[in-house]
Amino acid sequence: MILEEGIILDRSKEKLGLIAGNGRFPFLLLDAARAQGVHVVVAAIKEETDPEIELRAAADAGITVHWLSLGELSRLIETFHREGVSRAVMAGQVKHKQIFSSIRPDWRLAKLLLNLRTRSTDMLLGAVAKVLGDEGIELISSTAYLEPLLAQEGVLTEREPTGDERRNIEYGLGVASAVAGFDIGQTVVVAAQACVAVEAMEGTDATIERAGHLMGSTAARPRSSASSLWSRWQSPTRTCASMCRSLAWPPSRP
Repeated sequence: MILEEGIILDRSKEKLGLIAGNGRFPFLLLDAARAQGVHVVVAAIKEETDPEIELRAAADAGITVHWLSLGELSRLIETFHREGVSRAVMAGQVKHKQIFSSIRPDWRLAKLLLNLRTRSTDMLLGAVAKVLGDEGIELISSTAYLEPLLAQEGVLTEREPTGDERRNIEYGLGVASAVAGFDIGQTVVVAAQACVAVEAMEGTDATIERAGHLMGSTAARPRSSASSLWSRWQSPTRTCASMCRSLAWPPSRP
């Protein structure tokens, strides 16, 4: 039971739809929602979601998992309607290159793709959010249940950045903000106030690895959020895998 604006809400009767991509982010959101007593209906993407999600469901009656292909937008909507889901969240990465793969879109997704002006992330997410909204399913922020885990402003490490590091960070944030406006990625890598790598369809980890081969351990890696739609799918966070790649610089060379 949660007290909200003087009204006691029983969240045990609430159902949240979770469209799960890859990585650990879906599990963080799943655990946070269950800790608040919310029943979670997981739409697990066959091409992306970690099968561990099945183990979580087997151990918790408050989790229901349905496996769907990335191209099955109609089936996603039908599943949420059948389960009584009216609010959903996207969590975890879905590789942008999947839209150019051999995945067959159903009629609803095919129509959506044909009507897009471009196939950028922002356009895709905006179109999917509108289709869901038209079907009575509100797409909410991916951080809705994760406020305690969000980084606060300030220094999070053992020391302040040096002068050179701060200049790199400030330059990189400017570049990242400009690039974000083109909706091609969230991450840039800079060194000596010069741009080393820009994220596109390859994703954050591959961008970091590419920059590492070019520059070794001398670069900074700012991230920026392209728009409010980014926060519905993947907020500008750093995963453990990405952090490990950063800390492992310079990478081993063949």
